[in-house]
Amino acid sequence: MGIVKPLSISGKRLSDEAIVSAFEQVLGEAGRFAGATSPNPPVGCALLDSAGNILAMAAHERAGHAHAEAAAIALARQRGLTSRIHTVVVTLEPCNHHGRTPPCTEAILTTPAEFLVIGCADPNPHVAGGGAVRLGEAGLDVTYLEAMIGEPAGAAALACRRLIAPFAKKAATGLPWITLKQALDECGSMIPPSGEKTFTSAASLKLAHRLRRRADAILTGSGTVLADNPSFTVRHVSDFTEKKRSLAILDRRGRVADSYLSEARARGFEPFVAQSFSDALRQIGAAGAQEVLVEAGPLLTEHILQSGLWDAHVVITKSAAANDGDAVAVRYRDEAFDLLKNTAWPLGDEE
Repeated sequence: MGIVKPLSISGKRLSDEAIVSAFEQVLGEAGRFAGATSPNPPVGCALLDSAGNILAMAAHERAGHAHAEAAAIALARQRGLTSRIHTVVVTLEPCNHHGRTPPCTEAILTTPAEFLVIGCADPNPHVAGGGAVRLGEAGLDVTYLEAMIGEPAGAAALACRRLIAPFAKKAATGLPWITLKQALDECGSMIPPSGEKTFTSAASLKLAHRLRRRADAILTGSGTVLADNPSFTVRHVSDFTEKKRSLAILDRRGRVADSYLSEARARGFEPFVAQSFSDALRQIGAAGAQEVLVEAGPLLTEHILQSGLWDAHVVITKSAAANDGDAVAVRYRDEAFDLLKNTAWPLGDEE
């Protein structure tokens, strides 16, 4: 199908409220696949009519599958709504190059869309700006969300940046995004009672396994392996089909048995032993991982915090009151992301 762009913009821009509302919905859709799309970033796209109604919404679900823009356009076609497409809202700048799928810019140009609002620019320095320029030259009114005035638009733009933060870091530095997970009892200890492996609520376990599901690699220490014989599998939430993860174990003294590594392979991991944190990061990066979840004991956790190489620190604290939900605090090394949500929020068992 050829380009159907008008020679000039004839319609009116949607209100900022309609645009931000669409971004809030599409961020939620894209977030469902965070961790499933590596080495691609998670992306969401919504197609709006001239009244601000969402005609179709889709996310990129897995590398090699349709990108979010193409998937949303295909859905609109199935519904017979293509002719009503007025505005394209997308969390990341549309690609303008051929890869495993065709360019999203060309898919957009097969629709009558007049307006495009982009959540954030492509962080890949080799392609950044190309999609926006291509569509602007073809006649679309192209706007970046961060250029819109108001706190809601700013928050949505920041959320778009956070959505692709692991991809952006890997593109800029070659290193993966590092999330530290730490569970503490009411006294601030990471050590569970004798005979137990955890002391937090069922809802906290679900959160921990959501973090695990996102990760391309798990990083732990030999002490944790010897003490707990952990499986590191995703159990309390559904996992992404066919997703493979690396398992990096820091073990300077060679204490982890070969049998544990064999069992990890049987569980679907690609395990390896590293002599240092930097060695582990190098091997994890070479394997193509974008996001690493650190599940380790107090000493290794503190070492990584002190190193300054972490990106997100998630602390789950058991409530002292039996009927209260655990508290979760998230902080980021990039302090701008701290504005995304309150420093701490309750986590009830109903979640």
